[in-house]
Amino acid sequence: MGKQFSCGKRKGTIIGVMKNAHFRSLHLEIKPLVFFMMEDVLEATQYGVVLIKINGEKTKEALAKIQSVWESLNPISPFEYHFLDQKYDSLYRKEQQIGTILNSFTLFAVIISCLGLFGLASFLTEQRTIESGIRKVLGASESGIAVLLSKQFIKWVLIANIFARPTAYFIMNKWLQSFAYRINIGVWMFVLSAVLAMGIALITVSYQAFKAARANPIDSLRYE
Repeated sequence: MGKQFSCGKRKGTIIGVMKNAHFRSLHLEIKPLVFFMMEDVLEATQYGVVLIKINGEKTKEALAKIQSVWESLNPISPFEYHFLDQKYDSLYRKEQQIGTILNSFTLFAVIISCLGLFGLASFLTEQRTIESGIRKVLGASESGIAVLLSKQFIKWVLIANIFARPTAYFIMNKWLQSFAYRINIGVWMFVLSAVLAMGIALITVSYQAFKAARANPIDSLRYE
């Protein structure tokens, strides 16, 4: 504090030091920033930016007042303004668009996968109708038969998760590398997604599995 300081052709006295403030996108690292107080209005309009906090419910009145003050102090330069939230929105609009697209494709993929699982479950349970009837006659419970029929689907979903997790980690980590300041990818994300995938698969095939398990064994044995 109080020391002389030079930045390029500008010289001055240090009157305050503040903590690091991020004034650019989070994709970039924090760089040194110097604030100058300018008494010359013309010089300030060439380089400076004025940040003003206004009442959001009286935006039009505030802008009209600011414009009148601006024109009285600096009639040479035109009055131009931007809202800070719009500036921040433009910094991360690309990420928001990518997120919307990925969410849409994810939902579409889940629906297609559920339809495929439901059709496959219907086909395979129909093929094992006689087997289900024999097991039920021999004393197997409905829940046991349903678990037996569902287990073969869960096995493949589990295998798919094992192969998908490394790929997902690589893609997510690669995307996070574009940020100078980023979070770490936690294991809970993959555990939660695996549990959700298993749950969706179970819900999809359980209807057909329980339908086959609850069928009359006499009808099942007469199937062919």
